Amino acid sequence: MQIPRLHPDTIEEIKQRADIVDVVSEHVLLRKRGKDFVGLCPFHDEKSPSFTVSQTKQMYYCFGCQAGGNAIKFLMDLGKRSFAEVVLDLARRYQVSVQTLEPEQRQELQRQLSLREQLYEVLASTAQFYQHALRQSQGQKASHYLRSNRRLKEETIQQFGLGYAPTGWETLYRYLVEDRHYPVQLVEKAGLIKSRKEGGGYYDVFRDRLMIPIRDVQGRVIGFGGRTLTDEQPKYLNSPETELFSKGKTLFALDLAKTGISQLDRAIVVEGYFDAIALHAAGITNAVASLGTALSLEQVRLVLRYTESKQLILNFDADKAGTNAAERAIGEIADLAYKGEVQLKILNLPNGKDADEYLHTHTPEDYGELLANAPLWLDWQIQQIIKDRDLRQATDFQQVTQQLVKLLKNITNSDTRNYYVSYCAEILSLGDSRLIPLRVENLLTQIAPTAAISIKPLPGRREWNGGRRSQSRQFAQRGEPPHATGSSIPTSDGFANAKGDRGLLDLAEALLLRIYLHCPEQRQVIMATLDERDLEFSLSHHRYLWRQILESTGEQVDLISSLQDRYLELSEEIDFVSHLFHLNEKSKKEILRTPQVIQAAIACMERVLREKRYRHFLELWQETDPDVEPERWQSYYQAFYAEKLRLQELDRQRQFSIIDLL
Repeated sequence: MQIPRLHPDTIEEIKQRADIVDVVSEHVLLRKRGKDFVGLCPFHDEKSPSFTVSQTKQMYYCFGCQAGGNAIKFLMDLGKRSFAEVVLDLARRYQVSVQTLEPEQRQELQRQLSLREQLYEVLASTAQFYQHALRQSQGQKASHYLRSNRRLKEETIQQFGLGYAPTGWETLYRYLVEDRHYPVQLVEKAGLIKSRKEGGGYYDVFRDRLMIPIRDVQGRVIGFGGRTLTDEQPKYLNSPETELFSKGKTLFALDLAKTGISQLDRAIVVEGYFDAIALHAAGITNAVASLGTALSLEQVRLVLRYTESKQLILNFDADKAGTNAAERAIGEIADLAYKGEVQLKILNLPNGKDADEYLHTHTPEDYGELLANAPLWLDWQIQQIIKDRDLRQATDFQQVTQQLVKLLKNITNSDTRNYYVSYCAEILSLGDSRLIPLRVENLLTQIAPTAAISIKPLPGRREWNGGRRSQSRQFAQRGEPPHATGSSIPTSDGFANAKGDRGLLDLAEALLLRIYLHCPEQRQVIMATLDERDLEFSLSHHRYLWRQILESTGEQVDLISSLQDRYLELSEEIDFVSHLFHLNEKSKKEILRTPQVIQAAIACMERVLREKRYRHFLELWQETDPDVEPERWQSYYQAFYAEKLRLQELDRQRQFSIIDLL
């Protein structure tokens, strides 16, 4: 369902009615301590409670892992659910009338909410019907298949709610419409029956099939997968797309696997229902299935919510169809993998078996060992490229090289690219180490031609240096500060430790934003200083928060609450700035010396801008021939020297207070 943007009044009413102590206490044992409540944090392991809930502020905060927010944020993080899902669930629970920013959408939204509730109900009734049918005489064949062919125990059958759809054309139709009196249009919208093209009436979508309920992350049935028990095609039939069910946005068994994924910090994605069921039955509880389709980007993002390391292992069949499925999946998520947003590995089981077949003859420990040794997706793809190729044949060698170059071109990280260039060069050298440098150069030339060109002295370099030294003497004679020549050429000396400076900048920007949020009396000073020096926040998450602040100028009285409401709809972005909305003892002390903190933080931010300008003018100066363009050469020198003096002044300001404060 497409959720319209909710009216702030609706969100505010939900926050007022959904008391945070009531919401949190359903999941955390809270004890009263002074004005607040404390308990063990549900977001990380701890033995002594550092998780606090303030009933007066309607906020929670963990001093151990810095998780914090309101009741809506708590439920979003705990269940890995979207803002819209949590808000609408709370609205139903507390009988809050849902309003949207567009009044004409309200009635339609209410109708959709009511429809969804009814669909959940009819699907739950259908799942019970199928489970009951499995245990009747008509379901004997399906029951035997589960126990004999799939070797499943009763507890697994019950855990996954497996069932049987009887053979009749209208068996389910009669049960739901005639016996349970559900509206026929509702049953049709649930994807359970279809209207006949001729003669009127309806017929069941699933007949004489083993039924597998498909659930959402909350464990609610949203659709079904049906496996034939005969030679009927297709072998597997999924529910059609409905208001609740979208095949490309759903992962089978995620409701059961999310805890295992979080605990083991990695997810296994298999192709089939019974692969996932077999893994869970074997105690491997971090497995989900892709519903028999190519893994989509949305499915990947869904499962990655539950793993910190973002490790994803694709265990598709090793046959041609499985290999193609793996390659299609890689195509969907390659950009994420190249950027390091997902640690993607590929597992092909021996002898072309799927996970279910493998576990019939091997132990869970055997499977776990294969998981541990699963190759990274790039290594797997390289192996696929050279598979069944004879590199001693010119045609195969050329085709393999072209495919490897195409793969290597997409690697943006230089260290990773260099590693795989060397690895591919070794493969192409066929064991002759003397050929490796040649193969490396050949690959680099094709990947990025300029990267393979050896650096040569520029024409006239000696004369250029001589001219620069001559100009240096002229500056010295005029009493100007000697510029860098030879060993004293100005470099980015102040930024030799780039990582350290970035960390300092992160802290400085965070401090400035925290002061703005928690010290209303300083907001005008901060705003004016930033405008005066023409400064912007350098880090994207801080820049985004600042933009949200500027858009909330009419809500300054309760700025923090307003911003949190905005961010709740963007759960990925809030993780980087949520700690700024809360003050612990350390951060309270940090902002006690507010003027000094502001000065130091601003100095850090300006230093980033000045460093960029410094480098820019320095490069222009170094690239300009003083004999050809002496005036331009001199102006560039004066510009970068002025920036260098300003950098030194800013460093003095930082030393004055930033070290103590940060």
